[in-house]
Amino acid sequence: MDQMDVTVLSRCGDPLPSRMWPVPGAGGGGNDVQWCFSQVKGAIDDDVAEADIISTVEFNHSGELLATGDKGGRVVIFQQEQENKNQPQSRGEYNVYSTFQSHEPEFDYLKSLEIEEKINKIRWLPQKNAAQFLLSTNDKTIKLWKISERDKRPEGYNLKEEDGRYRDPATVTTLRVPVFRPMDLMVEASPRRVFANAHTYHINSISVNSDYETYLSADDLRINLWHLEITDRSFNIVDIKPANMEELTEVITAAEFHPNQCNTFVYSSSKGTIRLCDMRAAALCDRHSKLFEEPEDPSNRSFFSEIISSISDVKFSHNGRYMMTRDYLSVKIWDLNMETRPVETYQVHEYLRSKLCSLYENDCIFDKFECCWNGNDSVVMTGSYNNFFRMFDRGQRKDVTLEASRESSKPRSVLKPRKVCAGGKRKKDEISVDSLDFNKKILHTAWHPQDNIIAVATTNNLYIFQDKLN
Repeated sequence: MDQMDVTVLSRCGDPLPSRMWPVPGAGGGGNDVQWCFSQVKGAIDDDVAEADIISTVEFNHSGELLATGDKGGRVVIFQQEQENKNQPQSRGEYNVYSTFQSHEPEFDYLKSLEIEEKINKIRWLPQKNAAQFLLSTNDKTIKLWKISERDKRPEGYNLKEEDGRYRDPATVTTLRVPVFRPMDLMVEASPRRVFANAHTYHINSISVNSDYETYLSADDLRINLWHLEITDRSFNIVDIKPANMEELTEVITAAEFHPNQCNTFVYSSSKGTIRLCDMRAAALCDRHSKLFEEPEDPSNRSFFSEIISSISDVKFSHNGRYMMTRDYLSVKIWDLNMETRPVETYQVHEYLRSKLCSLYENDCIFDKFECCWNGNDSVVMTGSYNNFFRMFDRGQRKDVTLEASRESSKPRSVLKPRKVCAGGKRKKDEISVDSLDFNKKILHTAWHPQDNIIAVATTNNLYIFQDKLN
């Protein structure tokens, strides 16, 4: 990892002493971590079908399952194989566990609008029994799916044959007791709840509450609170729609519940602000409890300032003390006790600041990059262009740029850090900013909750990397 220039403040605005830095450990990404290729999923073809583009990636709470959603409305779940005791150096690989069609394209006849099937978000529910449950959403409809296993089948019915044909009751002369026989394992995905017709605008976020009974869904102007057992009604908890739509100045871009305070949630806006709301204060949380906003640097003011300050993702740390936000050029870590400015700011691809005009023309400036924490909140990760992804080690104050590419996809091959040359003379191992491919971008990343295993989605491929075990 490289030494980096990063702003880090304590609550009072002073630099943090080194003893207060998080210590890398389990699920960490400290200076000693070497990332190596593990697997890649998806077709190699250069001609990518629109339906195959990955639109969301999410590990479950144990990390045993990894779900992806795509623009074709499909959900693919990968399961981590048990570790081979004969090969202690090898971690279990992820193989396809279940694939199902979560959403279909629809048409809104009242508004003459097509509702595409693209999966916007997937969120796992904590496991309570043998089955797994997850929420998936497209632009309008949220579904609760049950993923269960079946390895036995009943045999010996009295009123039907083994092939399913019904018998004439008159021919039944003796009664037999049906029995269960072993069969090949079958994984079934069945929709248990459908939460529809509650959003006028496109859903951008869903987040399960820490009470595991409720969840929120957010669109551009409203946030609704649902109970997992009730599908025909939800409670509107935030509504920023103005009486006159011509007065609209900002939209909601992301929302998330606090990991252990069931009354607290945050939502971010296209103006670069984050509002923390407390549901105990009022039924409608239009008046926030806290407003997190960093004053703009006048020297960096430009035509694009408002666009690049829009927050594309917000994530609480696992311990609930911090939250991370991603805007177009940077990742910021906020202490929930300090609203005036972030305690840490990491530049993701500052070298693109001089390219904003061309990025505006090709619409890349509107790309929505996500971000994620590692298991112990000591490292954060987010994507960039050219299939690069960035890691920032909060404890070591170092960062690294890695690449997800088929060139480095030999088993157990160590990823080499990449460097981008912003100008001047380019060194041998550096890449010129002018040669970056803006069609190759990593918008979606996920980090295993306990281990150093990461999932990175390029256009239609899912790369899985892990730390090198010595």
